[in-house]
Amino acid sequence: MSEPNPTPKNQPTDSPTPEEEIPAAETVPVEEASPLDPLEIALADAAQWKDMAYRNAAELDNFRKRTAREAQEARAYANADLLRALFPIIDNFDMGLEAARQESEKSMIFMGMSMVQRQITDFVREMGVIELEALNKPFDPNLHEAMAQEIRDDLPEGTILRVTRKGYKQKERLLRAASVIVSAHTPVMVEPAA
Repeated sequence: MSEPNPTPKNQPTDSPTPEEEIPAAETVPVEEASPLDPLEIALADAAQWKDMAYRNAAELDNFRKRTAREAQEARAYANADLLRALFPIIDNFDMGLEAARQESEKSMIFMGMSMVQRQITDFVREMGVIELEALNKPFDPNLHEAMAQEIRDDLPEGTILRVTRKGYKQKERLLRAASVIVSAHTPVMVEPAA
């Protein structure tokens, strides 16, 4: 008979040897989860799908409203570049009309140019463009571009004296600032102390 192998010094003595059998773990019976009622499952699924449908319908409605608003703004301001290009032509036409008026207001040229001016004014108005009122108004850097100052002590400082180029707005959007000449008060001379 052979002797059993001696246990090495660094191996614990209470560990099972290969010949010993490890007992099987006791199995605890697992209680099966009670199955949910199929009707409850179907109702929960229906509620989930219904909620998802409401959310998707709301998102679609918001998308439609946003798209309609963006399309309306695009239509409203689509002609802004065309109008900006038209303003210098209107300026030159107004100068020609003024020259024709100075020659004779009864001439055919003046009357014809006046009719064309009315048509241009009506067209620009139909596009939602309004001319900025600037003359004798206080200077507003958001609407006006000051080209020069003129000393005037009889008016409040910053009053618009002359308009050198008309300004225009389309609805609430500024298309072109008015170029103006603004009043200023006489500067007070301070004498140096002696």
